Amino acid sequence: MNKATFSAQGVKFNAHRFAPRCLSLKKPKLRRPQGPSSRFTPIGYANEVGEAFRSLVPAAVVWLSYGVASSYVLADAIDKGKKAGEVPSPEAGRRARVTVAVVDTFVWQALASVAIPGFTINRVCAASLYVLGTATRWPLAVRKWTTTVLGLLTIPIIIHPIDRSVDFLLDSSLRKLYPSVGKPSSS
Repeated sequence: MNKATFSAQGVKFNAHRFAPRCLSLKKPKLRRPQGPSSRFTPIGYANEVGEAFRSLVPAAVVWLSYGVASSYVLADAIDKGKKAGEVPSPEAGRRARVTVAVVDTFVWQALASVAIPGFTINRVCAASLYVLGTATRWPLAVRKWTTTVLGLLTIPIIIHPIDRSVDFLLDSSLRKLYPSVGKPSSS
């Protein structure tokens, strides 16, 4: 066992994973890539990309992007529930831990990966298309492509503020209702 891991009740833990953010020397990672598999992480951004392209594609394509992103949210919640169930403990504590993991992950991902970013990108693109239409004489196709590029460029800017805001929101509300045995940390 190296310095970075420790064992408690037969379960090995990685100290870097449980260290408070303020003690970490590494850059904080995005919360979204903690899904079922890192190769599926881009799926969680599908609705933001769909919203950015809304002015160029049929509405059905945008709705499909929400379906894809929502499937990622569901898969992540199921994955976190399975992982919580694999930790050895009494049955009552296990059931509560699994329930908390699934509910917390689903609500967090639904807000931080689908609802809030989708709304934000939608409004950024709508506002930019309106402003470009009133402030420039660019052809419609140029305004639409400019709006799409602005929407895509907005995605990496909004990720951290939204993730931290959703953490604060859940820490201030839903997470206060969880039994103490299964409270997930916001880090």
